[in-house]
Amino acid sequence: MSIYDHIIGCDVSKRSLDIFDGESETFECIANNDKTISAFVARLTNRRLLVVFEATGSYDARLRRTLERAGVPFARVNPNRSRSFAKAEGILAKTDRVDARMLALMGRKMELVPDPASCPTRRKLTALMKRRDQLVATRKQEKIRLHEVDVPEIAENIRTHIAWLKTRIDEIDDQVQALIANHEALSRDARIMQSIPGVGDVTSSLLLALMPEIGSASRRAVSALAGVAPVNNDSGMRRGQRHIRGGRKRVRDALYMAALSAVRNSPRFKAFYEALREAGKPAKVALIAVARKLLVIINAMIRDKVEYQTT
Repeated sequence: MSIYDHIIGCDVSKRSLDIFDGESETFECIANNDKTISAFVARLTNRRLLVVFEATGSYDARLRRTLERAGVPFARVNPNRSRSFAKAEGILAKTDRVDARMLALMGRKMELVPDPASCPTRRKLTALMKRRDQLVATRKQEKIRLHEVDVPEIAENIRTHIAWLKTRIDEIDDQVQALIANHEALSRDARIMQSIPGVGDVTSSLLLALMPEIGSASRRAVSALAGVAPVNNDSGMRRGQRHIRGGRKRVRDALYMAALSAVRNSPRFKAFYEALREAGKPAKVALIAVARKLLVIINAMIRDKVEYQTT
């Protein structure tokens, strides 16, 4: 039985929020702007309730911020998880109202727990790292274009843009490092992460931004969140090949690059990698195993607040 006697389902879109009140069985639709959301949330502060909505990137940002400021508990669920729940319940139709009702039902039946309060510094760090990724991706595209162009004026224009992008990326790197340095917990965790071979400024900053659970989750949970845990594929007597699935792709990509560096620079991780290769594992599978080992070690070090020991 849920500890909340009142569940509200909210389907979020760019322009509006479709809301289903599980207590009164009523719908309402409001604009997705600060004024209407503030008025809606003001009506929720005197009851034991939980607001359930799907993670929709920037579209749910106003709702999240307003609920946090008002101290109203909410659960932000993965859209794939909510869709699977809908199918399991036989809810095949998909409209904004149907989704709002389904989310309220999901909150009640699955006894969802509210999301922990977010840290403003971590939110800013996440935004900076996202912007950094965008600039790095654009720079990569421009470098590809530079090799394809044969008009000198265009080539010079691309070189100028690449130089501009490098300056902006360097500026964001400076902002990120200053932000972390001025936050006691983030600074401590970054120092702990960077004590392990293969983990540098970018990887540690990404993990701090995108893996707030690190240090508090179990080794299995943190591996699943990052998408580096193999998923069983067995049925009856059949034992299928296991593959990684789901998780946070950007975290997994960062851990993969850190694993490459760790295998090159750490005898411990190199020996682990080579043992897997000798056992017949493909190179990428072995590197993902190294990435998972890195993450599990980092998780334990942050939990225990200790730095990496080489011996």
